[in-house]
This record gives sequence, structure tokens and C-alpha cells, in this order.
Amino acid sequence: MNKKILIVEDDIHISKIIKMNLNIVSYETTEVYDGLAALELLKREKFDLILLDVMIPKLDGFALMERIRPYRIPVIFLTAKNSVYDKVDGLRLGADDYMVKPFEAIELLARIETVLRRYGNEERVMGFQTLLVDLDKREVTKQGEVIELTPKEYDLLVVLIKNKNIALSREQFIDKVWGGDYYGETRTVDMHIKSLRKKLELQDHIKTIYKLGYRLED
Repeated sequence: MNKKILIVEDDIHISKIIKMNLNIVSYETTEVYDGLAALELLKREKFDLILLDVMIPKLDGFALMERIRPYRIPVIFLTAKNSVYDKVDGLRLGADDYMVKPFEAIELLARIETVLRRYGNEERVMGFQTLLVDLDKREVTKQGEVIELTPKEYDLLVVLIKNKNIALSREQFIDKVWGGDYYGETRTVDMHIKSLRKKLELQDHIKTIYKLGYRLED
């Protein structure tokens, strides 16, 4: 079942951009534009995570956080305020993370993934086309048959699926799969992508993005 995320952001343009990026990677999203509307909605519906702007009308993010704390829903604050004191206040109220606008969509997705994992809400089995990826077993099957992948091929596939329909640069793949202390050439990404395409028959789904990197598409 797809995770449900509540977006509480009074800037409609920003809210729509966040919603679009979350929907691309298969999160279910609901938008509200003020604190009171969010409070009323949370009394009726359950969510796996809340993206909460601090400066929202009727009931600001900090006040709303105090009211919803008993619901024990993870919260990531979104704000244009870069004050250390605001960040400390948010974290003291129980927020799980704090992001200052503007931010990149890929960073937001990574923060969401980390918080959901911390709460045990991360999907442990992922699917793409006829593939199933078991994160606990680190096992990939295609139509029931186990496909042998090297550790880096497996990690690369997981990154592709988690960022489906999002173009990632070779440098981003290096950072996510090989780590920030890797000093080899980015050409290793191309070699592993070539291997994944062949082993998993994903030639039509792993798209090359000219002068950038790759994107996994349905």
C-alpha cells in the first residue's frame, strides 16, 4: 500500500510542486493550506507523514505541532526561515526533520525516506514491472525467478526504483551507491547500468539522459 503524506503549505504553487514530485514516486498525497484545515483533517484521516510549513495561516506550524503531537505522526517542517532558533524550536516540539526552502526535490524525497524508515514505515518489498525487490533479503526476482546481482548492481537498482521517473546524474548515483568517499570515475555507473539492463531486460525502461545520467521509466 502506498504511503499517505499530508502537505500543509499555504503557497499553492509550492504545494503543487511538492505533490507532483511525491506522486511521481507513488506516494499518495493530500493538500491543505492552513493549520485549522490540517487539524480537522487529521481528526478524520490517518497519514504516514506530514510535511508542515511553519508560516501557515489560522494556526501556525509550531502551534499545530503541539496539537497533533498525541497522534504520533512523523513531521518534517518546511520553512523559509533559516534561523537556528526556529529549527531548535521545531525539533524540540517533536519534528523529525527541518528543511529550509528552497530545496531540491531529490533531497526532500531522501529525507522522507529516512524518516519513514526510522518509524518502520518503509516498504520492505518494492516492485517494478515484473521485478520484485526484497529489501530484507536483498533479493531480486523476475517472474518468480531469482536474478543474481552484484552488491552494487542491487544497490543501483534500489536507487532507480525509489526514484522512478526522476532523472539522476552520475554523481548522484555515485553518492547514493558508492558513497561520498569514492574517488573513481563516474564511468563505473555506465558499466553497472549496462549490466542491469542486460540482466533484468530493462533496455526500454532505463533511459539515458544526455550529458546527465539515467532515469527509470514504466
